[in-house]
Amino acid sequence: MFDTPGVYVQELPSGNAPIAGVSTSNTAFVGVLPRGPVGKAVRVTSWGEFERIFGGLHARSETSYAIHSYFLNGGSVAFVVRAKNGAKTAAAALPPTRGLALLASSPGSWGNDLRVGVARAADSTDRFDLLLRLYRGGEAVREEEYAGLSITAGDPRHVARVLAAESQLAMVDPAKSVGLPAATLAASNPVAALAGLRSLAAAGLTAFAGGDDGVFPADSDEWQNAALAAIGGGIDALDAIVPDVFNLMCLPDLARLGQSRMTVAAQVYNLANAYCERNFAFLIVDPPAGSTRANILGWTAELGGSVRRNAALYYPQLTAPDPLDPGNNRIFAPSGAVAGIFARTDAARGVWKAPAGTAAGVAGGRPTDVMTDPQQGPLNVQGINVIRTFPVYNSIVWGARTLDGADALASEWRYIPVRRLALHIENSLLRGLQWAVFEPNDEPLWASVRLNVTAFLSQLHRQGAFQGASAREAFLVKCDRETTTEADINLGILNILVGFAPVRPAEFIMLRIQQRMQNSN
Repeated sequence: MFDTPGVYVQELPSGNAPIAGVSTSNTAFVGVLPRGPVGKAVRVTSWGEFERIFGGLHARSETSYAIHSYFLNGGSVAFVVRAKNGAKTAAAALPPTRGLALLASSPGSWGNDLRVGVARAADSTDRFDLLLRLYRGGEAVREEEYAGLSITAGDPRHVARVLAAESQLAMVDPAKSVGLPAATLAASNPVAALAGLRSLAAAGLTAFAGGDDGVFPADSDEWQNAALAAIGGGIDALDAIVPDVFNLMCLPDLARLGQSRMTVAAQVYNLANAYCERNFAFLIVDPPAGSTRANILGWTAELGGSVRRNAALYYPQLTAPDPLDPGNNRIFAPSGAVAGIFARTDAARGVWKAPAGTAAGVAGGRPTDVMTDPQQGPLNVQGINVIRTFPVYNSIVWGARTLDGADALASEWRYIPVRRLALHIENSLLRGLQWAVFEPNDEPLWASVRLNVTAFLSQLHRQGAFQGASAREAFLVKCDRETTTEADINLGILNILVGFAPVRPAEFIMLRIQQRMQNSN
């Protein structure tokens, strides 16, 4: 209602809610690790960050080698879940049996290399200082210092509160700590403040003890019995990463189980595949230990008919000098390297580009089985991707099929880039159209949906994701009275039809060469 003559400005909503594409190569690793939070998905963006949180490489942890290979080959974001494998936490009491009891920040034998010291705080009679030191091979590799701590309840510098907020090495064990006055705890140690603690050797500090690594992966009955609960149970921890998404999943520890124990590995992969399908993610499957060209088809049969369109299998395993034992080679699962190549290809070309070919070089490993073209042929037609070695290019991924890619299946999801592009579109639209829920289900809403979905697909088309010179040839978006009937409206349903023409990889290059005779006339 206007009372005074003049010019008025009104801002009108544009009806435009741009749809942003989700990530394409965030990779989830679920496995046994020597250190770090258990049963929790932790976002890691570099190998250095992984070392700080999870302890780096461990000779018995296949997952640690896979993550090292992932970052080495171009990976950028990993969600790491340390599986529960029965590991126990190291503990220490300060002073022994009195006042304050500490626990290593996470289970594992690594905590047995922790040392702790306490001293009277400088210029204070009621506070104390704390030194935590991690040793490796007799040498201190990490240290944390905390000054002016207290055991008084409610104090801002209460030791439990400070360690919980700042320490990556230890935490207070409330079940065994006693609320002694800080002065009593500090007075129990004649060393004066942090300066005195720093001068102490390992023998002068209190040692942690009791840490145990639990069951590590191996081709053994012990790991077979633990794998289903450890890995299968750890997958659900990825529920907590919302609003982030993961796009790829690797379970490298299952590669330690051999052909005779494939059934358990197949059970876990079936659980993982179902989880990936619910979350628009893609599963990278490793071959079992001891796999050969002669028996690898038995593994695909063991996986069954459900692990197909959202999964790909890579053969063989890789070998390289062991960073922990450079004089000897180590055989390791290829999934980490392959996931890194996926991420590298996505960043350079897009999710619609096959993560294979001469640009898909494998860093830090070479295939354990060197094959020729005729030897690869039977595997390729069964949907098994092979890592090959070629002159000049060295080790490269030479296959881009899903486990639905066997010739006999004639599946529309034969190729990895086609399936991953579809998952990318589905997940992006699912998240980008949340605003439409509870909006009036009529033409204005349908027009807005068509506008936003068309804009999103047009961007992908300009980047080269679809076939066709024009948008009409590349994709279609339909949201109107034909897709959403009156009956649908009464049920609260809005139907959107989206179709696209994906670019399929040129798997076979056919050269037709003809000799032409020169006309002598």
